[in-house]
Amino acid sequence: MAKNDYKAIADAVLKNVGGKENVNSLVHCATRLRFKLKDENKADQATIEKINGVVSVVKSGGQFQVVIGNTVADVYDQIMPQLGATTETVEDDGPKGSLFNRAIDLISGIFTPILPALIGGGMLKGLLMLAVQLGLSQKSGTYIIANGMGDAVFYFLPFLLAIAAARKFKVNEYIALVVAGALLYPNIVAILGKGTNLDFLGIPVISATYSSSVLPIILAVYLLSKVDHFCKRINPNVRNILTPVIDLAITIPITYIIVGPAMTYLGDAVAKGYLAIYSFNPMITGFVFGGLWEVLIIFGIHWGMVPIITQNIAQFGHDTITGMIGPANFAQAGSAFGVFLKSKRADVKQNALSAAITAFFSITEPAIYGVNLKYKKPFYIACGVGAITGAITGAAGTSALAAIPVGILSIPVFVGKGFTAFLIAIAIAFFGSAILTFMFGYQDIAEAEDSQDKVLVQNNEQLSSPVNGTSFELTTVKDEVFASLSLGEGVAFDSNDGKVYSPVSGIVRVAYPTGHAVGIASDDGVEVLLHLGINTVELNGKYFTSHVTQGMRVKQGDLLVEFDKPGIIEAGYDTTVMLIVTNTDSYESVLPETYGIVTRQDNVLETKKTDQAVLKAQPV
Repeated sequence: MAKNDYKAIADAVLKNVGGKENVNSLVHCATRLRFKLKDENKADQATIEKINGVVSVVKSGGQFQVVIGNTVADVYDQIMPQLGATTETVEDDGPKGSLFNRAIDLISGIFTPILPALIGGGMLKGLLMLAVQLGLSQKSGTYIIANGMGDAVFYFLPFLLAIAAARKFKVNEYIALVVAGALLYPNIVAILGKGTNLDFLGIPVISATYSSSVLPIILAVYLLSKVDHFCKRINPNVRNILTPVIDLAITIPITYIIVGPAMTYLGDAVAKGYLAIYSFNPMITGFVFGGLWEVLIIFGIHWGMVPIITQNIAQFGHDTITGMIGPANFAQAGSAFGVFLKSKRADVKQNALSAAITAFFSITEPAIYGVNLKYKKPFYIACGVGAITGAITGAAGTSALAAIPVGILSIPVFVGKGFTAFLIAIAIAFFGSAILTFMFGYQDIAEAEDSQDKVLVQNNEQLSSPVNGTSFELTTVKDEVFASLSLGEGVAFDSNDGKVYSPVSGIVRVAYPTGHAVGIASDDGVEVLLHLGINTVELNGKYFTSHVTQGMRVKQGDLLVEFDKPGIIEAGYDTTVMLIVTNTDSYESVLPETYGIVTRQDNVLETKKTDQAVLKAQPV
């Protein structure tokens, strides 16, 4: 993809999240642009999901996440200059969301930037262990240097976390690095390592090890941010000189005396608590983790496991969680590959193969959102196979040497106990999911529906008003997709009573469970879409009561849906009802008959037929 293509995606995404004025902050992980928006209601999720190059949109952890895939960094690089920042935009004091969302946002914000370093170090450690198995001497200079290359990121992990936490807590990164440096200062580390007692101003310092630690430095930088904020009250004439001194003089001793030991004990307790759960029944633990991991990814909750995984590695030198969840990635790849094998549609095959290859190399979002969740059964199959293979690796004690995304290139990280079981598990995960999806999980439903939903355009037809209220031009609605008439000609309405009636007699082709849209194919061939409100799909059915189901026959004037107009308006949504003829191209003309006050008996649209005979429902 060319640079101009990334810029086009970036421009379209930024425009539809509400513009740079609506962006509090932006970071990216391996596949997603993670926006924090001032007002999520200003973001047009439906339009963003239709942008070529966007896989899906996820709202989770207080973030508006746009899933791009492997090229996310290229799109991010095109957006950031428009935001006027080089790393992360500055957040304001807007809505913070729930405590859970804030916690997930905090964890992802701190750990996302350091993932590349963790991946690099972890891969080097795995390859080095593989080399040892093949005969490399651990006393050789090659081993010593290579071990330092891989182990440095984990030994000096507090430095990486200090920078990431400083950016998150909005405090000077270099001061934060000094705090981390104090925790790893060689003389102090050596003294505490020997068990020698130290004190600071007569207050005893509890011995603790901070290399490879996670929680102590994060809380220390948080404390630093509070001290720094307090220092802003100092007279500006001396603030720049006194603030760094006060920051360090208060933060470092408190960290050594209170914060460090407390967080060290907490981290140890978390790691040992997980170990106790795992030791109780490794197979059941693996079954649960393997089956639910991709579900956690969908909701962004998997970030809550990252500190535990990292702490396990710091505490024990390896992590079994990664061993249990690893095959689940191959299961998602397998399901997508099964769709590729089964489908006869060129567009589906291309997307499924691309997603399968990407998941094979550890990036599962395109497979999850672009293929498996879209067709549902492939995702269920992958989760089921992931549970079975997770049980296998759990029982075998498979573990990873580093917290990294699991794919074909990261296999060396699992060398050691349970490695053979891991290889068997990922083979079962990939091929098992592919075979089950091919046999039971997918068929070209959309293609079959196209053939059975072909409707003959028989006559000219008059469509009655779907509401009692006022009609006006569709081109004036506050939604570019409908106003541009790209879905077809139509009329917009303001309902008086929140009741929507069928404008034609025919078959309900689409009845969304959220109640916000209904599609009808009339007996004479017109294909009608009724869309109730703008972006009201986000309400997830709240305020809507549907009276129809897919496949039901309706008569002109039958009640289709009722909606709570005041409730929707209070929730911040537009209640405009739109009537669109989605097979406009099948007619010589589709002309509105009147604008103004209408009742459900009044004719509002007239179609005049052409020789075109096939019509097709449009996606909402």
